[in-house]
Amino acid sequence: MSDGKYTFKLKQKIVYPSQGVGIIKQIEEKDFKGEKIPYYTVFLEASDMTVMVPVNRAEELGIRAIVPQADAERALEFISEEFEPNPSDWKLRYQQNLDLLKKGTVLDIAAIVRSLYHRSKVKDLPIMERKLYDQAFRLFEDEVAHSLKKTKEEIQKLIIDRLENR
Repeated sequence: MSDGKYTFKLKQKIVYPSQGVGIIKQIEEKDFKGEKIPYYTVFLEASDMTVMVPVNRAEELGIRAIVPQADAERALEFISEEFEPNPSDWKLRYQQNLDLLKKGTVLDIAAIVRSLYHRSKVKDLPIMERKLYDQAFRLFEDEVAHSLKKTKEEIQKLIIDRLENR
């Protein structure tokens, strides 16, 4: 099937919010309730999972191309900048960060990493927030590594250095 009329191309790396970086393995039509519906088959490396996404819902689900190198570099700068701390009520903070995670832009994910990292230096994070931090860190590291064509280990060190030396 030609992929000229689709937002994403075969073998293109994409970001699936809250899931991470994936690659379009196939674009195919499937029969659904008597109608032919085009789907992206996306392999998500981090979770070793393959998902099928209806082409017409990809944008609504927040699926997007990996950010250009300049945006990834900007996000790395962003995590070392001064910021207003999040609310001290962890439930409110958690909900705000969860909303950012669902939006899924690289700067939203960077904001979660930055705020929860610094919060964890003041006081241990509740378990739910710790999981959110770990997920955001993994998503951020994954996308930036792909964008800058570096290893996850190199990016992890870079992120920690930026967070520590602000």
